Amino acid sequence: MESWLPTKKEIDELVQFLPLLYAKDFIPVKKLGVGKNEDGVSYWPGLEYEKEVDNFIGAASQEFWFDRQYDPKESSKMLKSEQNIAKASLQEIKTMLTFCIRGERFCDGHFGSMIKAGKIKSILKRLKVIMEEY
Repeated sequence: MESWLPTKKEIDELVQFLPLLYAKDFIPVKKLGVGKNEDGVSYWPGLEYEKEVDNFIGAASQEFWFDRQYDPKESSKMLKSEQNIAKASLQEIKTMLTFCIRGERFCDGHFGSMIKAGKIKSILKRLKVIMEEY
């Protein structure tokens, strides 16, 4: 199944998170530690993101942002270079976002580390440029 590219409106929806996720003193993780479910059963880890992060993950998890063909190793390489991100195509941005979002399924805190490392900031800045060129 071929994926489609997001519209200008859908790109703008993500770009709007730039000032929220990178506000002064913003910490993406609200809570980290042992959690308990409704039945009182403890689980580890109990990682909870701030609502801005959860909202971003929800927006970036929509079908038009998902790259079904992404390769985690290649996506990781793409994110290592600020120059790669700064000149990435919209399809490459989808690949990098997919890596950032999917990484949380395999490693708790992955997405928070992408925010702290400035990778999401670079992606959003590139999306802003792409949106202006649309």
